[in-house]
Amino acid sequence: MDQHVKRAERCIQVPLTALAGALKPMPFAVGTRRDAGHLFKGPVERGDIELTFFTGKSPTNGSKFEDTLIWKTYSQMSNVQVKFNLVPFETLTEKRNLALAGGDYPDVFYSARVGSAELARYGQEGVFIPLNDLIDKYAPNFKKLMDKYPDIRKGLTMPDGNIYSLPSFYDPDLFSMLIGTPLWINQDWLKKLGMEEPQTTEEFYKYLQAVKATDLNGNGKHDEIPFSAGGVTALIDHMKGVWGLGTSGLGHKLVDVDPGTGKLRFIKTLPKYKEVLQFISKLYKEGLIDPEIFTIEGSALNAKGQAGLLGSTVVPNPETVMGRKEFTGLGALKGPHGDQLYAHVKVPMVHVGAFAITNKDPYPEATIRWMDYFYSDEGAKLYFMGKEGETYTSDASGNLKYVDEITNNPDGLTQDQVLAKYFTWLGGSYPGFVTEKYFKGSETLPNSMAAAEKAKPYAVKNILYNFNYTPEETEVMSSIGKDIEDYTTEMEAKFINGSASFDQWDGYVNNLKKMGLDQYMSVYQAAYDRYQAE
Repeated sequence: MDQHVKRAERCIQVPLTALAGALKPMPFAVGTRRDAGHLFKGPVERGDIELTFFTGKSPTNGSKFEDTLIWKTYSQMSNVQVKFNLVPFETLTEKRNLALAGGDYPDVFYSARVGSAELARYGQEGVFIPLNDLIDKYAPNFKKLMDKYPDIRKGLTMPDGNIYSLPSFYDPDLFSMLIGTPLWINQDWLKKLGMEEPQTTEEFYKYLQAVKATDLNGNGKHDEIPFSAGGVTALIDHMKGVWGLGTSGLGHKLVDVDPGTGKLRFIKTLPKYKEVLQFISKLYKEGLIDPEIFTIEGSALNAKGQAGLLGSTVVPNPETVMGRKEFTGLGALKGPHGDQLYAHVKVPMVHVGAFAITNKDPYPEATIRWMDYFYSDEGAKLYFMGKEGETYTSDASGNLKYVDEITNNPDGLTQDQVLAKYFTWLGGSYPGFVTEKYFKGSETLPNSMAAAEKAKPYAVKNILYNFNYTPEETEVMSSIGKDIEDYTTEMEAKFINGSASFDQWDGYVNNLKKMGLDQYMSVYQAAYDRYQAE
């Protein structure tokens, strides 16, 4: 018998048969202390469980998760007290890697964006515990989801056969979530300029030029910013499809499947990719892109949006993060060669390692049951909507909506600013199941749904989930692969801002070959072949 299952029988103090139905919709009022603990059937006789989480924090989150409605309520329901050690997403990777390498890690990595390579490596080393048996015995909601969507199990299972994490999984039918952050354009400014919504890169370019040349906000200054986003990668990812690249979706940013040959190709050395960067570089050199785009933080970007300075941007929704309702999402632009692919599509299992339990957790069975609740309908409703009458209302048909204090705040706060007082899902990467019925974030607002409808006819059809690698392959991907990824990112910025000339392109390609590009692609191909065979 698995060691964790043995510990479960000692700690949980109830028959295993009683656990199977423990997470059915709860018959008690949410948050009542009299019924606290029923969710876990009294997980330990000694009292409440205390756990420590390493947790990623978005700029849109509040400063302390424990003070929000969702976690106050759930701690009462479960008798599990969680301390969230918050780490800004900007420094998350560095601090997570330091914690794992140095052994100073907590009970759980929650919303910490742990990658497949880390899961495989630290899973084999025993830092992350295998969840296979725990899922079978204590996670009925998640197990049901894996049965419905077999690609989840396929994407989570490491080459050693173990599952070390639970994911953030988007309902594949909720396409607005899969495109996530559309390319938004200011339709009020389009009208003032007498322009139609751009359908091609050339029309988009002319719009940006007009924004720069016109005092569209009427303040007597030329302070309008034609385009800004939280980094130039956001624009690159949108423009790849305009040149017919990114055919496998956002899960594979450096590699896709060539539609002509059906074989893998390395995107970032292709002539068409050079053209993508040349187009964006032209925008930057002409002052059509925010000069702060390489360093800007999310809060600063949102402030520019709130001030009415932006002509276009890439964010979840300007209405919720900037309080601006005048933006409309663009569909797939047509490129200079006639390509019109909407490549900015996420893998439904958008974060593989959204929840991972470490070997320091003394209660892994209770912990996974604590998490499994959020893969149920009741858990999703609590996590995304909160408490009826306080944060949401429902009509006779069961349709849910946030209260007016959230959607039309009397103090002028944006929806996300108000939501941060109650919830912690803002900013993404949270573990759980996201479905339109319960998720009422910015991606389900009418303008986001409309953007998704525009994109859908041109969207990537065969989205590849993330691949998992053997230990030997992981070594290549974490050394050669990491160097290649870092180098391409560095050179993208240099080509765009002009510190590197496009005359150096051949040298850039040759450097990648010297760094081991052939070996990198060989490993990628082997993982792809396994993926296709499963």
